[in-house]
Amino acid sequence: MPLVTLPDGARVPALGLGTWRMGEQARTRRHEVDAVRLALELGCRLIDTAEMYGEGGAEEVVGEALAGAIADGVVTRDEVFVVTKVYPHNASRKGVAEACARSLSRLRLDHVDLYLLHWPGSHPIAETIGGFAGLVASGRIRRWGVSNFDAKGMARVWRAPGGENCAVNQVYYSASQRGIEHDLLPWQREHALPTMAYCPIDQGALAADQVFTEIGARHGVSAAQAALAWVMRDPDVIAIPKAVSAPHLRDNFAAAGLRLTARDLTEVEIAFPPPDGPEPLAMV
Repeated sequence: MPLVTLPDGARVPALGLGTWRMGEQARTRRHEVDAVRLALELGCRLIDTAEMYGEGGAEEVVGEALAGAIADGVVTRDEVFVVTKVYPHNASRKGVAEACARSLSRLRLDHVDLYLLHWPGSHPIAETIGGFAGLVASGRIRRWGVSNFDAKGMARVWRAPGGENCAVNQVYYSASQRGIEHDLLPWQREHALPTMAYCPIDQGALAADQVFTEIGARHGVSAAQAALAWVMRDPDVIAIPKAVSAPHLRDNFAAAGLRLTARDLTEVEIAFPPPDGPEPLAMV
Protein backbone atom coordinates (compact mmCIF):
# COMPACT_ATOMS: atom_id res chain seq x y z
CA MET A 1 0.00 0.00 0.00
CA PRO A 2 1.45 3.41 -0.95
CA LEU A 3 1.79 5.84 1.94
CA VAL A 4 1.23 9.60 2.14
CA THR A 5 3.27 11.70 4.55
CA LEU A 6 1.39 14.22 6.67
CA PRO A 7 2.98 17.52 7.75
CA ASP A 8 3.90 16.11 11.18
CA GLY A 9 5.74 13.19 9.58
CA ALA A 10 3.03 10.59 10.15
CA ARG A 11 2.64 8.21 7.20
CA VAL A 12 -0.85 7.07 6.32
CA PRO A 13 -2.28 4.77 3.63
CA ALA A 14 -3.04 6.39 0.28
CA LEU A 15 -6.31 4.44 0.17
CA GLY A 16 -8.93 4.22 2.87
CA LEU A 17 -12.61 3.56 3.37
CA GLY A 18 -15.28 6.26 3.28
CA THR A 19 -18.52 5.81 5.22
CA TRP A 20 -20.79 8.51 3.76
CA ARG A 21 -24.44 7.36 3.87
CA MET A 22 -23.69 4.58 6.32
CA GLY A 23 -25.58 4.44 9.59
CA GLU A 24 -28.75 5.94 8.18
CA GLN A 25 -31.06 2.92 8.48
CA ALA A 26 -31.31 0.27 11.18
CA ARG A 27 -32.09 -2.45 8.61
CA THR A 28 -28.72 -1.98 6.86
CA ARG A 29 -26.58 -1.63 9.99
CA ARG A 30 -25.45 -5.28 10.23
CA HIS A 31 -24.43 -5.26 6.58
CA GLU A 32 -22.48 -2.02 7.04
CA VAL A 33 -20.70 -3.24 10.17
CA ASP A 34 -19.74 -6.40 8.27
CA ALA A 35 -18.47 -4.27 5.36
CA VAL A 36 -16.19 -2.21 7.62
CA ARG A 37 -14.99 -5.41 9.29
CA LEU A 38 -14.22 -6.97 5.90
CA ALA A 39 -12.33 -3.85 4.86
CA LEU A 40 -10.16 -4.21 7.95
CA GLU A 41 -9.60 -7.89 7.17
CA LEU A 42 -8.59 -6.96 3.61
CA GLY A 43 -5.93 -4.63 4.97
CA CYS A 44 -7.74 -1.29 5.19
CA ARG A 45 -5.97 0.86 7.76
CA LEU A 46 -7.65 4.24 7.22
CA ILE A 47 -11.35 4.85 7.87
CA ASP A 48 -13.11 8.16 7.32
CA THR A 49 -16.42 9.09 8.92
CA ALA A 50 -18.25 12.13 10.37
CA GLU A 51 -20.78 13.07 12.98
CA MET A 52 -23.01 14.20 10.09
CA TYR A 53 -23.17 10.76 8.48
CA GLY A 54 -26.40 9.24 9.72
CA GLU A 55 -26.32 11.79 12.57
CA GLY A 56 -23.67 9.72 14.30
CA GLY A 57 -24.87 6.41 12.91
CA ALA A 58 -21.82 5.92 10.71
CA GLU A 59 -19.52 6.51 13.66
CA GLU A 60 -21.43 3.84 15.57
CA VAL A 61 -21.00 1.43 12.64
CA VAL A 62 -17.26 2.09 12.55
CA GLY A 63 -17.02 1.79 16.33
CA GLU A 64 -18.74 -1.58 16.40
CA ALA A 65 -16.72 -3.01 13.52
CA LEU A 66 -13.40 -1.72 14.84
CA ALA A 67 -14.05 -2.89 18.39
CA GLY A 68 -14.87 -6.36 17.12
CA ALA A 69 -11.81 -6.48 14.89
CA ILE A 70 -9.54 -5.40 17.75
CA ALA A 71 -11.10 -7.93 20.13
CA ASP A 72 -10.58 -10.71 17.57
CA GLY A 73 -6.96 -9.78 16.92
CA VAL A 74 -7.53 -8.65 13.31
CA VAL A 75 -5.94 -5.26 14.03
CA THR A 76 -4.62 -3.24 16.91
CA ARG A 77 -5.88 0.26 17.60
CA ASP A 78 -2.56 1.80 16.65
CA GLU A 79 -2.67 0.18 13.22
CA VAL A 80 -5.88 1.96 12.15
CA PHE A 81 -5.96 5.66 11.28
CA VAL A 82 -9.43 6.95 12.17
CA VAL A 83 -10.77 10.23 10.75
CA THR A 84 -13.99 11.94 11.77
CA LYS A 85 -15.46 15.41 11.31
CA VAL A 86 -17.28 18.04 13.32
CA TYR A 87 -20.35 19.89 12.05
CA PRO A 88 -19.61 23.60 11.42
CA HIS A 89 -22.38 24.63 13.82
CA ASN A 90 -20.58 22.67 16.57
CA ALA A 91 -17.20 24.23 15.78
CA SER A 92 -16.93 26.82 18.55
CA ARG A 93 -14.09 26.37 21.04
CA LYS A 94 -16.46 24.72 23.54
CA GLY A 95 -18.55 23.03 20.85
CA VAL A 96 -15.69 21.07 19.28
CA ALA A 97 -14.80 19.59 22.67
CA GLU A 98 -18.39 18.49 23.28
CA ALA A 99 -18.84 17.16 19.73
CA CYS A 100 -15.55 15.29 19.88
CA ALA A 101 -16.58 13.63 23.15
CA ARG A 102 -19.79 12.42 21.51
CA SER A 103 -17.90 11.13 18.48
CA LEU A 104 -15.37 9.28 20.64
CA SER A 105 -18.22 7.63 22.53
CA ARG A 106 -19.87 6.46 19.32
CA LEU A 107 -16.52 5.27 17.92
CA ARG A 108 -15.66 3.51 21.21
CA LEU A 109 -12.24 5.18 21.16
CA ASP A 110 -10.21 7.35 23.50
CA HIS A 111 -8.80 9.38 20.60
CA VAL A 112 -9.12 9.92 16.86
CA ASP A 113 -6.13 10.29 14.60
CA LEU A 114 -7.51 13.18 12.53
CA TYR A 115 -10.40 15.53 13.32
CA LEU A 116 -11.74 17.72 10.51
CA LEU A 117 -13.99 20.78 10.31
CA HIS A 118 -16.55 19.42 7.84
CA TRP A 119 -16.96 22.66 5.89
CA PRO A 120 -16.57 26.40 6.57
CA GLY A 121 -19.16 27.71 8.99
CA SER A 122 -20.16 30.78 10.97
CA HIS A 123 -17.76 30.31 13.87
CA PRO A 124 -14.46 32.19 13.37
CA ILE A 125 -11.82 29.78 12.09
CA ALA A 126 -9.41 30.99 14.79
CA GLU A 127 -11.91 29.89 17.45
CA THR A 128 -12.27 26.47 15.86
CA ILE A 129 -8.50 26.06 15.61
CA GLY A 130 -8.21 27.01 19.27
CA GLY A 131 -10.69 24.28 20.12
CA PHE A 132 -8.75 21.79 18.03
CA ALA A 133 -5.51 22.78 19.76
CA GLY A 134 -7.13 22.05 23.11
CA LEU A 135 -8.19 18.61 21.92
CA VAL A 136 -4.66 17.87 20.72
CA ALA A 137 -3.27 18.96 24.08
CA SER A 138 -5.73 16.70 25.93
CA GLY A 139 -4.87 13.70 23.73
CA ARG A 140 -8.38 13.27 22.38
CA ILE A 141 -7.22 13.99 18.83
CA ARG A 142 -3.77 13.48 17.35
CA ARG A 143 -4.08 16.19 14.69
CA TRP A 144 -6.71 18.30 12.93
CA GLY A 145 -7.61 19.46 9.45
CA VAL A 146 -10.42 20.81 7.33
CA SER A 147 -12.78 19.62 4.61
CA ASN A 148 -14.44 21.38 1.67
CA PHE A 149 -12.20 24.46 1.88
CA ASP A 150 -11.28 26.24 -1.35
CA ALA A 151 -8.00 28.09 -1.91
CA LYS A 152 -9.24 31.34 -0.34
CA GLY A 153 -10.55 29.37 2.63
CA MET A 154 -7.21 27.63 3.07
CA ALA A 155 -5.43 30.98 3.02
CA ARG A 156 -7.70 32.13 5.86
CA VAL A 157 -6.86 28.97 7.81
CA TRP A 158 -3.14 29.61 7.33
CA ARG A 159 -3.41 33.21 8.51
CA ALA A 160 -5.16 32.22 11.73
CA PRO A 161 -3.07 31.57 14.86
CA GLY A 162 -1.97 27.94 14.73
CA GLY A 163 -3.41 27.50 11.24
CA GLU A 164 -0.13 26.13 9.88
CA ASN A 165 -0.79 23.01 11.98
CA CYS A 166 -3.58 21.94 9.60
CA ALA A 167 -2.82 18.37 8.50
CA VAL A 168 -5.05 17.87 5.45
CA ASN A 169 -7.89 19.28 3.37
CA GLN A 170 -10.54 16.76 2.32
CA VAL A 171 -12.34 17.66 -0.91
CA TYR A 172 -14.36 16.19 -3.77
CA TYR A 173 -11.86 15.09 -6.41
CA SER A 174 -12.08 12.73 -9.36
CA ALA A 175 -11.10 12.69 -13.03
CA SER A 176 -14.47 14.22 -13.88
CA GLN A 177 -14.28 16.78 -11.03
CA ARG A 178 -10.86 18.41 -11.45
CA GLY A 179 -11.67 21.96 -10.37
CA ILE A 180 -9.22 21.86 -7.44
CA GLU A 181 -6.32 21.57 -9.89
CA HIS A 182 -6.53 25.22 -10.94
CA ASP A 183 -5.71 26.93 -7.65
CA LEU A 184 -6.42 24.76 -4.59
CA LEU A 185 -4.13 21.83 -5.36
CA PRO A 186 -1.20 24.09 -6.30
CA TRP A 187 -1.72 26.09 -3.07
CA GLN A 188 -1.75 22.93 -0.98
CA ARG A 189 1.38 21.61 -2.66
CA GLU A 190 3.17 24.91 -2.09
CA HIS A 191 2.33 24.52 1.61
CA ALA A 192 3.07 20.76 1.73
CA LEU A 193 -0.53 20.01 2.65
CA PRO A 194 -1.87 16.62 1.46
CA THR A 195 -5.28 16.24 -0.18
CA MET A 196 -7.84 13.68 0.89
CA ALA A 197 -10.17 12.91 -2.03
CA TYR A 198 -13.75 11.88 -1.38
CA CYS A 199 -15.98 10.56 -4.18
CA PRO A 200 -12.86 9.60 -6.22
CA ILE A 201 -15.02 7.61 -8.65
CA ASP A 202 -17.48 10.54 -8.91
CA GLN A 203 -20.19 8.77 -6.90
CA GLY A 204 -19.82 5.73 -9.16
CA ALA A 205 -20.27 7.60 -12.44
CA LEU A 206 -16.77 6.69 -13.68
CA ALA A 207 -17.41 2.99 -13.14
CA ALA A 208 -19.24 3.00 -16.47
CA ASP A 209 -17.04 5.47 -18.29
CA GLN A 210 -15.78 4.24 -21.65
CA VAL A 211 -12.30 5.76 -21.38
CA PHE A 212 -11.66 4.21 -18.00
CA THR A 213 -13.22 0.95 -19.20
CA GLU A 214 -10.64 0.80 -22.00
CA ILE A 215 -7.78 1.76 -19.69
CA GLY A 216 -8.89 -0.85 -17.18
CA ALA A 217 -9.11 -3.51 -19.87
CA ARG A 218 -5.45 -2.97 -20.75
CA HIS A 219 -4.54 -3.60 -17.09
CA GLY A 220 -7.05 -6.39 -16.47
CA VAL A 221 -9.05 -4.28 -14.00
CA SER A 222 -12.40 -2.50 -13.91
CA ALA A 223 -13.11 1.09 -14.95
CA ALA A 224 -13.69 1.98 -11.29
CA GLN A 225 -10.27 0.61 -10.33
CA ALA A 226 -8.62 2.58 -13.12
CA ALA A 227 -10.42 5.77 -12.04
CA LEU A 228 -9.32 5.20 -8.47
CA ALA A 229 -5.72 4.66 -9.55
CA TRP A 230 -5.87 7.95 -11.47
CA VAL A 231 -6.74 9.86 -8.29
CA MET A 232 -3.86 8.17 -6.45
CA ARG A 233 -1.33 8.87 -9.20
CA ASP A 234 0.39 11.57 -7.12
CA PRO A 235 2.12 10.87 -3.78
CA ASP A 236 0.24 13.55 -1.81
CA VAL A 237 -3.34 12.42 -2.46
CA ILE A 238 -5.33 10.02 -0.26
CA ALA A 239 -8.48 8.45 -1.74
CA ILE A 240 -11.41 7.39 0.45
CA PRO A 241 -14.01 5.63 -1.71
CA LYS A 242 -17.11 4.33 0.02
CA ALA A 243 -18.01 0.67 -0.51
CA VAL A 244 -20.27 -1.80 1.28
CA SER A 245 -20.23 -4.83 -1.02
CA ALA A 246 -17.48 -7.42 -0.77
CA PRO A 247 -16.59 -7.27 -4.51
CA HIS A 248 -16.30 -3.48 -4.47
CA LEU A 249 -14.18 -3.53 -1.32
CA ARG A 250 -11.83 -6.10 -2.82
CA ASP A 251 -11.62 -4.19 -6.11
CA ASN A 252 -10.91 -0.87 -4.39
CA PHE A 253 -8.05 -2.20 -2.32
CA ALA A 254 -6.61 -4.07 -5.28
CA ALA A 255 -6.45 -0.73 -7.12
CA ALA A 256 -3.87 0.56 -4.64
CA GLY A 257 -1.14 -1.31 -6.49
CA LEU A 258 -2.14 -0.17 -9.99
CA ARG A 259 0.11 2.32 -11.78
CA LEU A 260 -1.23 3.98 -14.91
CA THR A 261 0.99 4.45 -17.96
CA ALA A 262 1.77 7.66 -19.82
CA ARG A 263 -0.70 6.54 -22.49
CA ASP A 264 -3.41 6.04 -19.87
CA LEU A 265 -2.82 9.47 -18.38
CA THR A 266 -2.86 11.15 -21.80
CA GLU A 267 -6.21 9.55 -22.62
CA VAL A 268 -7.67 10.83 -19.35
CA GLU A 269 -6.33 14.33 -20.06
CA ILE A 270 -8.09 14.33 -23.43
CA ALA A 271 -11.38 12.95 -22.11
CA PHE A 272 -11.38 15.00 -18.88
CA PRO A 273 -9.26 18.11 -19.45
CA PRO A 274 -8.05 20.04 -16.42
CA PRO A 275 -9.71 23.37 -15.63
CA ASP A 276 -8.51 26.45 -17.51
CA GLY A 277 -9.77 28.81 -14.83
CA PRO A 278 -11.25 28.97 -11.34
CA GLU A 279 -14.21 26.69 -10.64
CA PRO A 280 -16.52 26.46 -7.63
CA LEU A 281 -15.51 23.71 -5.23
CA ALA A 282 -17.51 20.56 -5.93
CA MET A 283 -19.35 19.36 -2.83
CA VAL A 284 -21.92 16.75 -1.79
